Amino acid sequence: MSTVHEGEPGGSSTPIPALFAHLVDDTTLLLPRSLIPPIADVLARYLSVRDGHYGGMAGQLVCPVSRLPEVVSQLAKLAPLEPVDVSLVVDTGLGAVPKALSLVMSREALLTPCTVETAAPPDVDSTWLERVSEFVPEDVLPVVEPRRPLGGDTAQWLKAVRRVSEHGCTPKLRCGGPRASDVPTIDEVADFVAAADGAPAGFTTSLGVPHAVRRAEADANGRADHGMLNLLVGVARALVNGDVRGALAETDPSVLVHEVGKLSEAAGGAVRGLLARCGCGPAEAPAAELADLGLL
Repeated sequence: MSTVHEGEPGGSSTPIPALFAHLVDDTTLLLPRSLIPPIADVLARYLSVRDGHYGGMAGQLVCPVSRLPEVVSQLAKLAPLEPVDVSLVVDTGLGAVPKALSLVMSREALLTPCTVETAAPPDVDSTWLERVSEFVPEDVLPVVEPRRPLGGDTAQWLKAVRRVSEHGCTPKLRCGGPRASDVPTIDEVADFVAAADGAPAGFTTSLGVPHAVRRAEADANGRADHGMLNLLVGVARALVNGDVRGALAETDPSVLVHEVGKLSEAAGGAVRGLLARCGCGPAEAPAAELADLGLL
């Protein structure tokens, strides 16, 4: 696999294979408020990771619009060496987006707007999607999360994912949350990947995906979280009509590592063309796991 030399600008960094470059978005600020550290600590950790040894894996900082003023204030105190790539999550209505983007763009030394993310109703239509597009500038990607029903028929949800893709937006799959049911099943993930296949800028995942490889046993809360390598290999198989569900269910790291090692540069680029980013917290922890597996 080819590598990219990213991650400074502070000190020496490890070359990151293109398959993992800027893959991990930091979604710490999306956690329940009681679980979020002080914003100053979240930002300091993000900058430390981004500018550190495995900085080339760090993606965007995901920030709810309601927390943006505090993020800007704290970033100004930290004075980052380079602007932070930010994804704005709409949590106060689409009407708040222009003001939020104006604030970001007025602080170009601190922040670079990359994406605007918003949730959508299961029956999202072209009129609703057009309204989203009106709020998002051409150089910022609109990311839309059709809400997955917690139980019941998912056909309507998958239709919404296809509709989002056809409209030129980036579909988002929520992979975690406070309840075990917030984690989609293997079948639901595989169906989502198939439905999102036509998205021009691929799809993203949000929350969840805490480990490189799926754990063999569910945790104490009955959760069986998906693995980052499982998703990457699942997408690689989807692109050649392979066994996506088998990849998502795999718990043997050696199987996934072997398959990743066989990916050509072109195949890896195609994988990242479909799986654009994984939102799962700071890049430091997944990078350490990938390093232990010999992939970094």
